[in-house]
Amino acid sequence: MCGRFATTLPNEAMAQLFDASPANDLPEVPNFNTCPTTQIHVIEPGEDRRKLRTMRWGFIPHWYDKPSGGPLLINARAETIAEKPAFREACRQRRCLIPCSGFYEWSKDEAGNRLPWYITRKDGAEMVFAGIWQDWGPEEARLRTCAMVTVAANALMSRIHHRMPVILEPQHWGKWLGEEGHGAATLMQPAAEDVITFHRVRTEVNSNRASGPQLIEEIPPDAC
Repeated sequence: MCGRFATTLPNEAMAQLFDASPANDLPEVPNFNTCPTTQIHVIEPGEDRRKLRTMRWGFIPHWYDKPSGGPLLINARAETIAEKPAFREACRQRRCLIPCSGFYEWSKDEAGNRLPWYITRKDGAEMVFAGIWQDWGPEEARLRTCAMVTVAANALMSRIHHRMPVILEPQHWGKWLGEEGHGAATLMQPAAEDVITFHRVRTEVNSNRASGPQLIEEIPPDAC
């Protein structure tokens, strides 16, 4: 599961990291509280070079009569992605990379209070999720939309939540994008135990209107 994340890498650095041609309408960075239905950075394959572009986070199946015409699909479960009518074609033909600096997840204390955590890569590198995308709407008002692929959490992540995004290592980016033939399905696995780390952050981020670098700063686990 991933319902909120932070993006801090500048657009130029992101394009360089993925050897991608950047679009002119990329979202502003940094954004410490990226929420569903907003425009996010996405890397997709191109004929000669990868493309860094923007997509709506929230996959819209072609049969929706409007963007809110059904459940908000921000995540796609790896276990059923190849079977679900909403995702199966995209899983085969329209895969993408979704970069971020880290993502948020919530646990609950004994009183039922939601406690936010910020999850990053232990090595400090950019985190890259496996994603799928779908065009929706008439050509003159077409939306390119996407969802993150999720799997059962590894042992470390399961301390907070039972699901986690598929985190791709650099050597696997090309395979997920379809640049290296078949085998993308084998990448839909939990991250190794030594890949991620996490810390408690302010409950301020419980609001999707919150913003600012303080959202990702570590606080003691027993702080409010």
